[in-house]
Order: sequence, then structure tokens, then C-alpha cells
Amino acid sequence: MSNFLYLFRGGDEAYAKLSQEEKQAHMELWGKWMGGLREKGTLLDGLPLDKDGKVVRNRGEVVTNGPFAEGAEMVGGYLIVSAKDIDEAVEISKGCPIFDYEGAFVEVREILSLEQ
Repeated sequence: MSNFLYLFRGGDEAYAKLSQEEKQAHMELWGKWMGGLREKGTLLDGLPLDKDGKVVRNRGEVVTNGPFAEGAEMVGGYLIVSAKDIDEAVEISKGCPIFDYEGAFVEVREILSLEQ
């Protein structure tokens, strides 16, 4: 088994247009999906990310407000899941509630070990 990082991108504009009741219902879908992954032992970690941040360059000589990605490319959160290979990790990601919003996608990346 390997660990994979899901980076959730986009969907913020569509989500912002929802009513409070629709937002609550959508968050319940996330809870159900993540709870199912947790029960299977697949979900290792994951949280939403704040929309604000800082970008550090040149070993801290330059610190600016950021991130600077377009709305559809903004990373809004992450999960770390365990899967036998990237194909299984991709298959697991297909159930993600982020796909309820146009333009949103999940980037799936294997987490490599620094040990040789």
C-alpha cells in the first residue's frame, strides 16, 4: 500500500452561491464520504485550507500575500489516503463531493518516501 495526496481545486465560486441550507447539505456529503473512507481504513488525514496565505521566496527575503492561483486552480483542501496504487487512488477520488461544482477537480499524487 502507498499513500496518496488529494489536492482539491476549484469550486469555491459555485459553493459561495449556495444557500446556507445547500451548503450544510453539501458538507454532510463530505462528512459521509470521508466517514466511509475512514471506516475502510483508507483515509489517513485531511482538512480544508484557509483561502489566505503567504508566499515565501528567496529564503524569506521576499514574503507576499498569496496564493496567486486562479479560482479554479486554488487548493481548497487535501486528504491523504492509502491505496494499493495510483489507479485505485484515482478510483477512490471519483466519489468526492467536490465534483458537484463545475470546474472543480482533484489532483492525485503519490507521496514518496525519502528513504531509499
